[in-house]
Amino acid sequence: MTSKAKQAGRLPSIALRLFLLAVFGGAFLLNPGLQGAGRSAIAAGEMSQSEFDQRVHNYILAHPEVLVEALQSLDARQRAADAAATKAALSKRADDLFRDKESPVGGNAQGDVTVVEFFDYNCPYCRQVAPVIEQAVADDPQLRIVYKEFPILGPDSLFAAKAALAAARQGKYGEFHKALYGVKSRVTEAVVMKVAAGIGLDMTRLKSDMQQPDIEGSISRNAELAQALGITGTPGFVVGDRIFPGATDLETMKKLIEQARSAGK
Repeated sequence: MTSKAKQAGRLPSIALRLFLLAVFGGAFLLNPGLQGAGRSAIAAGEMSQSEFDQRVHNYILAHPEVLVEALQSLDARQRAADAAATKAALSKRADDLFRDKESPVGGNAQGDVTVVEFFDYNCPYCRQVAPVIEQAVADDPQLRIVYKEFPILGPDSLFAAKAALAAARQGKYGEFHKALYGVKSRVTEAVVMKVAAGIGLDMTRLKSDMQQPDIEGSISRNAELAQALGITGTPGFVVGDRIFPGATDLETMKKLIEQARSAGK
């Protein structure tokens, strides 16, 4: 075996030791009693630092389950902190999320549960989940949808988002939105114009409205809002006090909606 091969063979062992050291360090830090007792013993001269370290080493060998307990404790704390941070962010940005007048609304505008979707017309996962949202609305007369144009996949997506918001000014956002998702190819500028003409939009007005600063501003605000909520991809959903990233099936979406409804969201 070459020296390189021997070195490669030692790497997993070294990595494992480093991992165990890091985990136990976390366990030690998460256990004030153990930490305090060790410091007190060392300070009182009852044992040296090296003696204490050896005791810790022996204990972890005799009780390896503490590693699992430490990981579980750390994970639980992290999940609780993430949930608290999410709830605070959603509360702070509630008006921007649920009541922004520039964001088109679908379903029942006075519904008791709101689903907010951040999406891009060129996102295949958004296209995949579009029928799910449509069916959820059809099955739930109290469901409200807020559409957040979030074009992150290039200039074609930005063009489509502007056109969709301009279509809303002609009262055809929903029809245009559905038609774009019905396209089987990439949604390019040419495709957007073809779809717009196909559903009977006033093309002159559409092109003019697409250039209005408030449409650009609406898209920019959506991007800033997504960043504030930690939504970095599409689709991204906000249902009640939960952020749900990625595409999902109808059953899961309905469960999220019912959970929000039960919570009075």
